[in-house]
Formats: sequence, C-alpha cells, structure tokens
Amino acid sequence: MQKILIITHSKDNASIDMVSGFLRERGAEVIRFDVDRYPLQCCLSSRYENGKWQVFLDIEGQRTNIHDITAVWYRRSHNLASGLDQVLEGTYLSSAQKEIRRTLFGMLESMPCFQIDTFSKYRRLDSKEEQMKIASSLGLNVPDTCITNNPEEARDFVRTHPGGTIVKMQSSFAIYRDGKEHVVFTNLVAEKDLEAVDALQYCPMQFQEKLEKSKELRITIVGNAVFTYAIDSQKLENAKVDWRREGNTLLDHWEPYELPRDIEEKLLQLMDVYQINYGAIDIIVTPEEKYYFLEVNAAGEYLWLDRLADGAISGQIAKVLTGEAFRRYAPVLEKDRFPG
Repeated sequence: MQKILIITHSKDNASIDMVSGFLRERGAEVIRFDVDRYPLQCCLSSRYENGKWQVFLDIEGQRTNIHDITAVWYRRSHNLASGLDQVLEGTYLSSAQKEIRRTLFGMLESMPCFQIDTFSKYRRLDSKEEQMKIASSLGLNVPDTCITNNPEEARDFVRTHPGGTIVKMQSSFAIYRDGKEHVVFTNLVAEKDLEAVDALQYCPMQFQEKLEKSKELRITIVGNAVFTYAIDSQKLENAKVDWRREGNTLLDHWEPYELPRDIEEKLLQLMDVYQINYGAIDIIVTPEEKYYFLEVNAAGEYLWLDRLADGAISGQIAKVLTGEAFRRYAPVLEKDRFPG
C-alpha cells in the first residue's frame, strides 16, 4: 500500500480533502500533518539504531511510522508552532522556534521518497529575480523591472517609463493593525508617490512597467499537465491593477484558455529547470497578444479553478503522488539505503 504524507495546517481549505479522496480511491493511506499543532500537540522523532532510520509522528497518543512514506505533498506550513509564545518566555522563544523549523524541515528534506515539492525548492523560488532571469533566458517575455531600496533608482525607473509603473512586494506581505491582516496589493505609482519614496531605503520593493491587459492567466502545472484559465480583470475598476482585490467577485468568471503551444513548452522547461512538480504561474496577455511572464508560485492556490475543472487538478496531484503520472524526480537519497 502506498503511504502519502500531506504537510499542511489545521485551517487549510478543501483542497486537502479533495486530494485525499482521490488518493484513497487509489488505495493509498493518507497521513495529514498539521504543522500548527507541532510541537504543542504532537511530537516528531527520528531515530537511528542498528543501521536503520525510523521516524515517528505522535499525535494525541497515537504513533504513526512515517519513515516508510512513499510520497510527500508539501502543501503549506502556515502557523508552525502556533501557541508556543503562550508557553515559553521571550528569552527562549526565538531559539526554540528556530530549532522547531530546523527539525521539521530537516526531516522533510531527508525523506527518501518523491515529494511535491521539497522545502529547499520552494525557498529557491522565493527569488522572483531568478525566476524572471530564467524565464527570459527560455524566451519568455518579462516586464521591465527594477528591484531596489534606492529611492533615486526608483524615481529614475518610474520617469523612464512614461506609460506607467506598478509597484509590488516580492513576498506575501501584509500589515497587521488592531489584530487584522491588511494585504499589500500591487499598486500604480503616481507622480505624487515619488515625493514620499525615501522610505524605500528601509524596505526594498519591485517596480515594473505597467502593461495593458486583455487577459490575465493563471496556469497550474502538475507534473506535465497544464491547466490554463483566464480572467478579464479590466471589467472591474478595482481589479484592473491587481485582480485579487476583487477575487471573490471574479471567482466564477474565470474561463478555460488555450495556451499557445510555444508558451506551454517554455513553461514546462521552466518547471524542468527548477525540478518542481507543481507551480501556479501568472501571465499577462496584452491587447497585441504578447504574453508576459510574471511569476511562478511554488505552492500557489488552485482550489477555485479546481472547482471549475471538476476536480481535475486535485486528481492530477493524486496521480503524480502515486506515480501514475509524469514526475520530475531525481532522489538525493535512495530508499533502499534507508530501510524502515
């Protein structure tokens, strides 16, 4: 029997149940590890004795062997060590959190099995700059871009792009006020903003030329299966710069889109370069039908599109996890060298 480990958190969405259902239909055992419960509500142990490695996950007194896992789906690791700040004093908290992260991700990185995808690959994809450099080397269009904390550099970039400039963060950036999360979306840069750009010194940002849009594409690649959907974000004023501002309103307006074969091939090449099996890619299509690559999200959301696709994306994830579909897989550790 195949044994699939899913790394997520207790507040994740229905994608976990969708994929788990497809896996169980294939006879696989599914083990869900909600990392926000670690370490307060569960224990993780690795032991090497008598020439064998064993790894155990203990949740509420129930022990599960995970050294014989056949595949891992690293979906999310949000709120790792949730509640620890209520137990440990500040003097010890940051060091304990560091050790918790090192233990969890060290274990995952060492698992001698197929993964969608390893933590180290996700961290590499944090570099939007490398993504754009690789994409352009493969022949994909990328917008004129300036990543800087130099106020004068930003002013010069904005002034040399009279057609308009947008600014955005490179990470999932949010500001917390009164206990509420305020996501920082993509915004237009106006002339008046240049007067206040000196604060850029303290936090670098990404500036790009403003592109006119006929469509925005969300392309979800699982293995070598490509699922492309398009939205006309320009029909809502508040969505013109960043469709996520009206994400809920536009939820049912996404439509299947036929991606040109050459663009699809280049995106698959991009996946090959990174050796990843899942990626959610954002592309802008201009009125002149030029395609501009923006980024690939290593664990980007897909559930709203999966519902439009009758679960086809979740089904494909399950097939890749069980080895029924194409995998990019070059194991560092051979399983038979680490018997359970």
